Amino acid sequence: MKRYQVAVRRASALALVAALALALALVPVLALAHNVSAADRAALAVSHGAQPFIYAYLGAKHMVTGYDHLLFLLGVIFFLYRLRDVVTYVTLFAVGHSITLLGGVLGGVQVNPFLIDAIIGFSVVYKAFENIGGFRALFGATFNPRAAVFIFGLCHGLGLATKLQTLRLDRDGLLPNLIAFNVGVEIGQVLALVVMVALINAWRRSPSFERRALLTNSVIMSCGFVLIGWQIAGYIQGEGS
Repeated sequence: MKRYQVAVRRASALALVAALALALALVPVLALAHNVSAADRAALAVSHGAQPFIYAYLGAKHMVTGYDHLLFLLGVIFFLYRLRDVVTYVTLFAVGHSITLLGGVLGGVQVNPFLIDAIIGFSVVYKAFENIGGFRALFGATFNPRAAVFIFGLCHGLGLATKLQTLRLDRDGLLPNLIAFNVGVEIGQVLALVVMVALINAWRRSPSFERRALLTNSVIMSCGFVLIGWQIAGYIQGEGS
């Protein structure tokens, strides 16, 4: 047992070092945060009243292109072998981000977009580190994974809310538009999950899955570090300007 714990600690340390090294290499790839495109902003600027199809499309597009959300979901489902568990965790995430997405915009909750996106980056690091057994190796136990997914879902939803708050949304039809946007996010999430679950299930049938799971989660962790660093740099630059 002691030998196993030592091995896990060593693997965790190596994964963390590899993640930091890979993060430097991945900076050019993930440096630009996904935002609402100029074309989408222009479309929203001329739309008035309830426009559920436009907002549903934007919600789905944002989720499918939102690599921070997708990286977190990939970490969540990486070691979930039963469909029931996938549904449970994804539902917790969906409920969490729906609460803060709707409540954040309707309630006018203002948060710094760089800091909330940095927290979202941390959620990616957290989940990948948990997947490689880092918390168990360091503390001898893991935190409640379901509670963590729900809490980080709240953070991801607040991140989505800040994106919408940068737009001049028409107050007429705001509620149905927000609901449509959230429905679009869920549609995009399901579409992305179908692809990810299918690919992971196919990969699990290969002997390379167990061998490369540590490396894969190290790469996921690296991406999270890049997101954190880039957002913190943006926050510092914004404070200094």
